[in-house]
Amino acid sequence: MTRKYIDCREFPSDTNCSVALSADTEDELLEAAVQHAVAVHQHTDSPELRSQLKTLFRDGTPPA
Repeated sequence: MTRKYIDCREFPSDTNCSVALSADTEDELLEAAVQHAVAVHQHTDSPELRSQLKTLFRDGTPPA
């Protein structure tokens, strides 16, 4: 099993977000990423958002 991550630092935003999330499973990472996107970036939880977030997942752990 390969750890997965998503890193907000890779995407410009108004808030200059520096959050990186990682998890052992894609499902766990997706739930955390959706919660973050909704709470911090005011996105709406939707199938489209979830699909888009999944394309941004990377294998491993975020760089320091």
